[in-house]
Amino acid sequence: MAKLDAGSTLKRLRNRYRLVVMNDDTYEEVVTFKLSRLSVYIALSTIFVLLVGLTVALIIFTPLKYYIPGNDLTVGREYRELKYNADKLEKELNNLKQYEEGLRKGPLLGDKPATLDTVQLQLPKEDLSDD
Repeated sequence: MAKLDAGSTLKRLRNRYRLVVMNDDTYEEVVTFKLSRLSVYIALSTIFVLLVGLTVALIIFTPLKYYIPGNDLTVGREYRELKYNADKLEKELNNLKQYEEGLRKGPLLGDKPATLDTVQLQLPKEDLSDD
């Protein structure tokens, strides 16, 4: 087997070919393309990359991701709900602790006796003669 050197391979990629589309009945040339192997390779590679990119974008940015097997998104939703409930219960527990401490410091359960507020309020007298 003969070895292929880089120069001959590059020359073969750059060789120009003509693609002619002809009418079968009249043998009239409808379209003519001048192509090389390199241009065909680049065009097909570009189309492949674009199709893969569009497919990935379609799956990521639309609800189609919910239909992929093994992609269980309900776990994340359940985790967020559990975290929210745990935070809510922790806040409620802190409120109950503050309430209990207030009761302990207050006159009901506290060590010191309750002192009554004996200050008399000075309310202004209403003038009833305007009626």
